[in-house]
Amino acid sequence: MSLSKYLRRSQQVLGYNLSQCRHYAASAAKPAAPAQKANTQPQSSCAADTVLPGLNYLKNQPPVLALPDSEYPPWLWTILRPKELEDDGPGGRKERMERRKENKQRIRERNFMSTQ
Repeated sequence: MSLSKYLRRSQQVLGYNLSQCRHYAASAAKPAAPAQKANTQPQSSCAADTVLPGLNYLKNQPPVLALPDSEYPPWLWTILRPKELEDDGPGGRKERMERRKENKQRIRERNFMSTQ
């Protein structure tokens, strides 16, 4: 098996793409002060009144249009954030979730290695 084919296969099994990872060099300079954010709420990827093709699947209905950002509920902008669980001690929910995640990853790696 060629190296490139092996890398593609391992990326598929492990669920990440090495070519899309960003690597930054360590800098000795002190980072600049963080800029103040004007708006903490993210902006949507399309402007208001943009036709959204593919969302209208019923016949004889008007096209679906994007709304202004202010008309969407606030929870919509938090969907893609990673879930943060509070540390509730040994045997708690956070520890169980981390253990399950590690176990799934170990199973994936073992299954991948058994196919080689």
